[in-house]
Amino acid sequence: MVVPVVVTAAIIRRDDLILIAQRLASSRLEAGKWEFPGGKLEAGETPVEGIVREIREELDLEIVVDRLFMVHPFTYERDGRASPIELWVFLARYASGVARCLECQDFRWVLPSELVRFPFVAGDIKIVESYLAFVKGAAARRVNEKEEKLKKGD
Repeated sequence: MVVPVVVTAAIIRRDDLILIAQRLASSRLEAGKWEFPGGKLEAGETPVEGIVREIREELDLEIVVDRLFMVHPFTYERDGRASPIELWVFLARYASGVARCLECQDFRWVLPSELVRFPFVAGDIKIVESYLAFVKGAAARRVNEKEEKLKKGD
């Protein structure tokens, strides 16, 4: 049995926008597609340490990790071989820095509703769907809370 490689990714929020990155044209896997930035852990690193380092290395940004959003098992097929990963996805906030393409082709700050316009890597499609459901649920909860306050006269 092949042990999955732990990979991290971050849904980085800055105000109402989300940061996405485009893989390099020279990438061995899904070149030019969009993803939530992140990468593999280094020896001895925790997933939180790994995602903070990866964002610094790929985009020259500092982030604050808020919480784990989901763990998504996924298997890439490469050269006829299965490459299983365990993708740890974090919700994070932009802290500082000016984004630069250090290890990506391009990046964009987009509204959550715009995520569906970008061709994402296969491993991130479920994350996009889950995040959009999360955002929709959060918006519905805010509306319900406001309605309750109005009913109570707050």
